[in-house]
Amino acid sequence: MSASLEWGLLLPAFLAGLLVLATHVPLGMQVLARGIVFIDLAIAQIAGMGVIAADRLGFEPQGWAVQLSAVSAALLGAAVFTYTEKRWPEVQEALIGVVFVLAASGGALLLAGNPHGGEQLQDLLVGQILWASPAQLWPTAWLTAILLGVWLRWRDHLGRFGFYAVFACAVTASVQLVGVYLVFASLIVPALATRHYPPRWRMPLAYSLGGISFALGLLLSAWSDLPSGAVIVWMLAGFGVLGSWVGPKSGDPLLSDQGKAA
Repeated sequence: MSASLEWGLLLPAFLAGLLVLATHVPLGMQVLARGIVFIDLAIAQIAGMGVIAADRLGFEPQGWAVQLSAVSAALLGAAVFTYTEKRWPEVQEALIGVVFVLAASGGALLLAGNPHGGEQLQDLLVGQILWASPAQLWPTAWLTAILLGVWLRWRDHLGRFGFYAVFACAVTASVQLVGVYLVFASLIVPALATRHYPPRWRMPLAYSLGGISFALGLLLSAWSDLPSGAVIVWMLAGFGVLGSWVGPKSGDPLLSDQGKAA
């Protein structure tokens, strides 16, 4: 692969990763605080089932009908999780797991009999970040800007459904760019790795961890000819462990000072 062609693939892929991180870092911290870690997998799988259903109905891939199907499915999932959190908060995480399994099984059923079903399912899970194109990035960039604006302006006033709806829209756009596994890793790993850092450092460090992981993961996958999504997931995990290990621990004076200041 020539250098120009390689950079022509890697730069849009890296930008796709930054767009995913833009919404997933702050949402991941909220998800971790709420104790509903696996909601990302569930919503992503529901959105993916919407994509598969639209494809099964013969709609053009990446067309507006497919996007509408995906976001409608994700918002329906958001409505379900809003209800279950209000009705059965003590088992919300278990119900999220049940919905994830149902959505994953539903996607497999929709792909039954499709000769390319296995390939489509793999693309949904692992993603095809190297094939991200400007045609995909621009609409995602606009949606990301809107979602970030809503989150920063009305975060404390969104309520249950508002939070789940913002989350559903962010995940729907992300899962079609990078796949379910990378969406989950981008949401949880930076938030988990920086959970003990002071608030003023946490967000910049989480974004830095994610950005470095995407950049190095893409370069390593291009050099080794390994699947980019899987390499980036492992890179996120590695830097996440490193970030957590070198960061402040429980009882650290840094945290004690932070608590006193608060």
